[in-house]
Amino acid sequence: MNTQKILLIEDDQFTRELYEEVIKDAGFAIDTATNGEEGLEKIRQGTYSLILLDIMMPKMDGIEVLRSLKNNPPNIKNGPIIILTNLTNDPVLNSAYGLNAKDYIVKSDITPGDLIDKIKVFIEQSNHSQEESENLKS
Repeated sequence: MNTQKILLIEDDQFTRELYEEVIKDAGFAIDTATNGEEGLEKIRQGTYSLILLDIMMPKMDGIEVLRSLKNNPPNIKNGPIIILTNLTNDPVLNSAYGLNAKDYIVKSDITPGDLIDKIKVFIEQSNHSQEESENLKS
């Protein structure tokens, strides 16, 4: 069983349930939030290997979540934040990158299998970066 834990912050019920099922079936632990405020609270509790963050949400959108995290980082480390969106070539994506998002996934263009492949790559890259960082400290 995989010990990687993923946080999915997505307000659309169909998308959230589909991604949750696919991610669980791939052997990952998953936690979900239905809006930005709830997601931010969970991020602050920490220890997620990867965070999938929708942009367009009620109460607090994904950009506001990223801005809040940049201005007030959580005490507990998390893995990378990947934006979930249907927007491409949009200034919103540039804003997200400026606020420490690592990449994005276009929801309308991805199959469940592709989603899992991308998740594995993001987690592997994050683990590799952490190892390099720890080796530099030694």
